[in-house]
Amino acid sequence: MNPLRKRMIEDLRVRNYSKQTIDSYVRSVAAFAKYFGRSPAELGAEDIRTYQVYLVDERKVANSTLGGITSALRFLYNVTLEGKVPVEQIPTARREKKLPVVFSRGELKVFFSGIDNPKHRTLLYTLYGAGLRLSEALSLRAEDIDSARGLIHVRLGKGNKDRYTILAPSLLKALRSYWRAWQPKAWLFPGWDQQKQLTTGTVQKVCFRTRKKLGIRKPISPHTLRHCFATHLLEVGLDLRTIQVLLGHGDIKSTSRYLSVAPEGLCTSRPNTDLLKAIAESSS
Repeated sequence: MNPLRKRMIEDLRVRNYSKQTIDSYVRSVAAFAKYFGRSPAELGAEDIRTYQVYLVDERKVANSTLGGITSALRFLYNVTLEGKVPVEQIPTARREKKLPVVFSRGELKVFFSGIDNPKHRTLLYTLYGAGLRLSEALSLRAEDIDSARGLIHVRLGKGNKDRYTILAPSLLKALRSYWRAWQPKAWLFPGWDQQKQLTTGTVQKVCFRTRKKLGIRKPISPHTLRHCFATHLLEVGLDLRTIQVLLGHGDIKSTSRYLSVAPEGLCTSRPNTDLLKAIAESSS
């Protein structure tokens, strides 16, 4: 490992960045260096601009991808290289404001019915029923399921923050049924090797193949289920602040976008947060 990479990793670690972010930043900087065939320490603001133009015009990367790469370069030059290039000389792209794709309860009922593998189906139930990110669900252990209090303990979610989210009776029932059948050892949702987590790629493929098999036109990914969780809770009358806490959003602005995809005239009766039960009772 070259000294610059080692120092950047150390700088990220002492600031408590997650392993995923560290890996992403290191890959981004390595690709930047490879493009020029030189160390980033020898490059400057004009080189960064040239690389950004290449990413947009030739690679045609998504706005979110460009943002992640830019964040990595800003950290490198502002922190590890101690301000060699001022951050104001590394422009960030304006964020696209796209509305999330949301499925109705009936559509989700059809989707879940097309998943044959009980472990995969239970994992996707958990993403929807508890509003988890995929990485959070794959990091669950049996002790994180607090059946007595009706809660799931999410350990070191995005931003390395712990939180609790809801464990509705229908999801608890599904998890217990899965547990009896599979008896997982280390992780709640392991791969073929019981000591390793199921991979994100496997879960993404499950969504893609199920969508294709059922002829579903809307795009669906594991994260779509988190969008559905937030929107459906709004629809049954749960307040925005509580949903923010359940999702683990640091800023309520991130949560408020779901107001744009929930129907007008939200229900004001006592909210029913057992979303899986609502799915079971819905018509396709």
